[in-house]
Amino acid sequence: MKIETITGLDIGTTKTCAVVASVTPGGLDIIGVGEAPSAGLRRGVITDLEETIHSIEAAMERAERMAGVQISQVYVGMTGEHVQSTNNRGVVAIASEEREVGSSDVRRCVDVSKLIDVAADRQIIHALPRRFSVDGHDGVADPIGLSGGRLEVETHIVTAGAAFIANVLKCVQRAGLESAGLVFEPFASSAATLSQEEKQVGVVLLDIGGGTTDLIVYAGGSVVHSAVIPVGGNVVTNDIAVGLKTAFAEAETIKRTYGMGLADDGEVDAGFPVRMLDGRVKQMVTRAQLRGVVAPRIFELFRMVKADVGEHVPRDHVIAEVVLTGGGANLRGIEGFAGEHFGVPVRIGVPRAVGGLMDAIKQPQYATAVGLTLFGSKSEGALNGARRRKNIFTGAAAWLSDLWN
Repeated sequence: MKIETITGLDIGTTKTCAVVASVTPGGLDIIGVGEAPSAGLRRGVITDLEETIHSIEAAMERAERMAGVQISQVYVGMTGEHVQSTNNRGVVAIASEEREVGSSDVRRCVDVSKLIDVAADRQIIHALPRRFSVDGHDGVADPIGLSGGRLEVETHIVTAGAAFIANVLKCVQRAGLESAGLVFEPFASSAATLSQEEKQVGVVLLDIGGGTTDLIVYAGGSVVHSAVIPVGGNVVTNDIAVGLKTAFAEAETIKRTYGMGLADDGEVDAGFPVRMLDGRVKQMVTRAQLRGVVAPRIFELFRMVKADVGEHVPRDHVIAEVVLTGGGANLRGIEGFAGEHFGVPVRIGVPRAVGGLMDAIKQPQYATAVGLTLFGSKSEGALNGARRRKNIFTGAAAWLSDLWN
């Protein structure tokens, strides 16, 4: 019997990750994971097509070998400084003679909300319904079936550079794959790491990658704001290399081993050896010295996040928690440092809500790729449910709310 699969492809600055999930009656089971170094991107933007294609091919080959299946379609994550977001509203008259909201009214309303000024070199990749109102009554989660004369929707709209999108799709196609959909990466990461309760009470998710940090804010169960901060883990590695006068590879090892340079309780800061640039001479560096290099950069990242949230998120929205995910969330000591800086509870977000090879993917660096499979399962179910699984999806709430939130 043929296994129905959904694959997520996270093309990152430092690595490309592919995750294959099988569709089961109980949800998704992870059956294959593949990784490969990535050297063809800078801050989420493709700078070398051939390197990126090779990285995709290598990651997919490993994932397919583990899963025992051949993959033709993938859901592709996208990020980068070119990605921008805004909120907008759409209003339509309810069309039916019965004055009852139907799915066609909801779709028209969302389409109207997408009528914004978009530069010729940009295109909309997401229009996420946040909340509806019928005849001025706000806070409607599912308007289907309600009576009224006017339907309104608030949407969160994400746009990206058309050339950047074309380059990503070109790499995917030249790697022998077809894109089933493009997904802004923090949406995927949030699908894998956040609960609906967290989205309801208010949460900031930071997906710290190699080249950028993706930011998304939820409140009241829906997206309030999303952005890309042009600082990631590679900047920290570069600071260590410059500050300790060592090679980038050695700096990356130091970052992974010692993190922010915090010593365990009662541990004497005896220091650790660091190879100099010539590769032979070693120097002893204390954790305090390392902390003096790393902490200012992490502080700067969090300062930029705080400023961005303060500028774009209304003050009446409560932020009850910060969740850190992505490879940068593995930095030793970052959780406590973030808690002190933001003044709210902080946790590390790892993939959940899936089964299968959990031991292989229960790390923050896999959040985006796993989330892409979850996003894909909701997309396919919502868009094809009437054809494939009759009566499971019964209205716009499933197509819109469940799909995007």
